Amino acid sequence: MSLKPLHDRVLIKPFKPEEVTSSGIIIPDSAQEKPIQGEVLAVGNGKYDNNGNHIPMTVQVGNSVLFGKFAGTQIQINGGDELLVMSESDILGILEN
Repeated sequence: MSLKPLHDRVLIKPFKPEEVTSSGIIIPDSAQEKPIQGEVLAVGNGKYDNNGNHIPMTVQVGNSVLFGKFAGTQIQINGGDELLVMSESDILGILEN
């Protein structure tokens, strides 16, 4: 099963938080921060303004993005990884190399 987001929504796979510090200390799950970066897996078709004009999506599949700490809704498809569905407006920026 796969998920195709509607309108201006985006499906994101959050990056895993670091489990070990650079000095080798293991960070327990309860102390790890929620991820705020992830990879875009799927995007909707965009939204329409009040005049009926189509507004295309800015992000694309494969982009690495930065989003708010509590943005989106967590989902799990077929018992796989936890993913986030959020509006494009919840994305703060696209990470570039």
